Amino acid sequence: MKYYIVDAFTDHPFGGNPAGVVLLDGNSFPNERLMLQIAAELRYSETAFVRRDSEKEFTIRYFTPKAEVDLCGHATIASFALIHRKLGVTGRCFCHTNAGDISVEAGPRVLMQMTVSEVLKTIEDTEDVYRAIGICDYTPALPVMIVSTGLPDFMIQVGDVETLNHLPLDMNAISAVTEKHNAVSFHVFAFGNDGYTAHVRDFGPLYGVPEESATGTANASLTHYLQQNGCIPATGDFSFLQGEAMGRPSVVATRVTADGTIYVGGTAAVVAEGELVV
Repeated sequence: MKYYIVDAFTDHPFGGNPAGVVLLDGNSFPNERLMLQIAAELRYSETAFVRRDSEKEFTIRYFTPKAEVDLCGHATIASFALIHRKLGVTGRCFCHTNAGDISVEAGPRVLMQMTVSEVLKTIEDTEDVYRAIGICDYTPALPVMIVSTGLPDFMIQVGDVETLNHLPLDMNAISAVTEKHNAVSFHVFAFGNDGYTAHVRDFGPLYGVPEESATGTANASLTHYLQQNGCIPATGDFSFLQGEAMGRPSVVATRVTADGTIYVGGTAAVVAEGELVV
């Protein structure tokens, strides 16, 4: 199996959000234990295992160092940028995932269709949520919600970008709250006046990912959340700046079409490649 390290949502190596990508040679996936071991060895937040089913049809499974997840936006962007570069595939492709089938435009810039977005839950008692990120006695302008675009994530507003970038986090508490509500991560955001739709940080310690520098699915969910709360138009192009606090700034673009479909887009840079001998 060939493996690659690919930085998604950036034009340059060592920016954006790194993912492992494994291109499979055969028609079957390795056993789950081996895929989990490979993901743990590569040590990235997600590793994508890619099987080619036909010329423009692929199946991808995603593993964190601790568990399989149904979908990962930045690993999908990384995978199809690599598919374009290494396999010469360009244009509309179909990708089968555990979260459903999605359409992806392969090329130097990848644009992936997200699965149906939905608000799963509004959190009425937010004290535990805000305590986990080190904020007390705060009443946000927008409600705390769990939103899914393939993965359920908390959408949590804080007052400003300065607060966002200096949160006194309690990772154990974040894990406990996400586990209690069957969610994957805390997606914390603040509005700025700098042309970005929002600045964001994403924390998923329950799945072995303390913080991610770019998350496609969560920003698609945030796009849906902001629409539902009247913060952005029903259609258009939006951008989210993530990874500032990690020193890996990433720009995640989203697009909402007239039929309500959300797309997440970005570029990627291949950092390394090698062969797995297992």
